[in-house]
Amino acid sequence: MVVEIKYSSIDLESLLGRPLNDIEEKYAPKVIYYKGSMEIPLPCARVSIIGSRHASKKGLLEAEEITKILIKNRTIIVSGLAKGIDTVGHQTAMKYGGRTIAVIGTPLNKVYPKENLKLQEDIMKNHLVISQYPVGHKTTPKDFVLRNRTMALISDASVIVEAGETSGSLYQGWETLRLGRPLFICKTVVSNSDLEWPKKMIEYGAIELDESVDILENLPSNVKMPELF
Repeated sequence: MVVEIKYSSIDLESLLGRPLNDIEEKYAPKVIYYKGSMEIPLPCARVSIIGSRHASKKGLLEAEEITKILIKNRTIIVSGLAKGIDTVGHQTAMKYGGRTIAVIGTPLNKVYPKENLKLQEDIMKNHLVISQYPVGHKTTPKDFVLRNRTMALISDASVIVEAGETSGSLYQGWETLRLGRPLFICKTVVSNSDLEWPKKMIEYGAIELDESVDILENLPSNVKMPELF
């Protein structure tokens, strides 16, 4: 689905409002296209809430609860506008008065999945949607993998709520670890004996998430700590 929009462009350093380190510079997209009302450079702190497109009811509820705690503590929710966990993260942030950034794998004038047209329009109007792909770019599956890298780049931490062995969220997990940023994996996923990836990521520094407050303790020091009730 294609929509007509006016948008702006910026480089990642200007978007974040700080110089990039060597690793960030190596993997940063050259241009970011964006549409929305959020201030630039992006305010802190920003946390990615990511996971399966076909999440369980328990996973969706967990994504909602984590998001509610984060936005209560003035954290911006970043996600990829996909079905499942991503959609819950965006919608929960908006419902409870928080702010959200959608990082999409298509140009800004396209919508994927089409069911999220209204959600994308709402975020473009009241929050922020960004893409590394210019209008006219032909979308391929690899674009969504690179989108996950960009989500990791703009986030201060990432949380994998629920994901299988082939989930695209794993790309962002490994990218987050490569950048040296906190990666949280929900406890229910870590304890799932059918999954191998959580154990591997924990070996490389990922953190098992038991309480949402653990995320707040690992965010930049300008974040107010914490309000749980």
